[in-house]
Amino acid sequence: MQAYDKAARRVYRGLIRPLAITLFLAGPAAAQGLDWLRRGEPAARPPASRGEIALSFAPVVKAAAPAVVNVYASSRSPRARNPFAGDPFFERFFGAQPERQRQSVGSGVIVAKDGIVVTNHHVIEGMTEIKVALADRREFEAEIKLRDPKTDLAVLQIKARESFAFLELGDSDRVEVGDLVLAIGNPFGVGQTVTQGIVSALARTQVGISDYQFFIQTDAAINPGNSGGALVDMAGRVVGINTAIFSRSGGSHGIGFAIPANMVRSVVESARLGAVVRRPWFGASLQPVTGELAETLALTRPAGALVAGVVPGGPAEQAGIRRLDVIVAVDGVAVEDPDAFGFRFATKPIGGQAIVSLLRGGKAQDVTVRLAAPPETPPRNAVTIAGDSPFTGATVWNLSPAVKEELSLAQAEGGIVIAAIEEGSPAAQVGFQKGDVILAVNGQRIDDTAAMARATRARAYVWRVTLNRNGQTINSVLGG
Repeated sequence: MQAYDKAARRVYRGLIRPLAITLFLAGPAAAQGLDWLRRGEPAARPPASRGEIALSFAPVVKAAAPAVVNVYASSRSPRARNPFAGDPFFERFFGAQPERQRQSVGSGVIVAKDGIVVTNHHVIEGMTEIKVALADRREFEAEIKLRDPKTDLAVLQIKARESFAFLELGDSDRVEVGDLVLAIGNPFGVGQTVTQGIVSALARTQVGISDYQFFIQTDAAINPGNSGGALVDMAGRVVGINTAIFSRSGGSHGIGFAIPANMVRSVVESARLGAVVRRPWFGASLQPVTGELAETLALTRPAGALVAGVVPGGPAEQAGIRRLDVIVAVDGVAVEDPDAFGFRFATKPIGGQAIVSLLRGGKAQDVTVRLAAPPETPPRNAVTIAGDSPFTGATVWNLSPAVKEELSLAQAEGGIVIAAIEEGSPAAQVGFQKGDVILAVNGQRIDDTAAMARATRARAYVWRVTLNRNGQTINSVLGG
């Protein structure tokens, strides 16, 4: 026993002396980093003893797990037309052909005691029949209250009159890199699973998942099926909804992304008010500030959102914002690029005001922007194209600020937009897409849906079409 004690003391001295020398060489800054240990403050810190290392996340999991659900979504698509359908001989030997069914499995989080569930839009996209399974294995039917592909979020309502366990939405602006988090979901369909990690980055904007690029990055293992599950802090609050991973194999590589809770909250509030998300309209186009632009504009560093254009009569113009202004903050919160501005502005409630800080000619100033919904002027006047043309089966709308926001067409100028395409229609077979902006047909300029209806009623053997897709102008010649 004495030999063991002597060996232990040697090990102890071998560990402590190098640590003391390291702190001495590092100087006062390193010592100040341990002030929290001396003061005994309950601040964020690494474990200070073996006893703390032995602590468990089980209490957080027990509180959070009952509110995390599995989402089962399905859709029945009509079977293809069979030439022998209705033939008694064929149906006697082969029977009626069943409908084709598509299925999707993901996760979700109950965020209110009346059974409001948040999940990813891509989990229920194109689906019509929804079921949720609780951690205690009970299953309930649910209805879709709101689909929001712009944020990749969807809100469901459980069809049952009872009080459910739920999780509080936290303040994602208070999350810091290094915070411990738990990811709870149903990866690979194996059942509810919990993984632990830290927040490895904030405000990730170059992910390409949805229109609002502003994600929490975590190294907690997130795998297929975790989509829509909860990213939970150590107080058991939802700080994000897990939505995607960076992976070359389909499994977790330690880089997962979650939609911040503050964006989730705004979508849930919209779902309670109606079936459409209403976000404030800024009325200006923005672009990143590159190093070259920063030098030209006499900025100290390449950061912020450069105003590339202002819509006449929009909230930005009314606030006095001009082209070449550089926006650097919204209500005192710094923005590094246009995506960060879009997130901050989109989470503001309609009806109020926002203070936008900007640089103009190197001088800082604040302006007050009115938070108003985008106007639907002109009205969309939906028209579904019929008859004999390549556009048959397409539904078109007039362009307005509201439609541009809804379909992410900020750069579109003139024309009308394809809002929907019937599956299997001539428009689908030709290759038209939702969001295509039609500018001209057979040399005729298309300014509204009435002009589109007239142009497609004409008989033609060849159709010359000019359209804008994702900011690129395309000229096509199609057979009649």
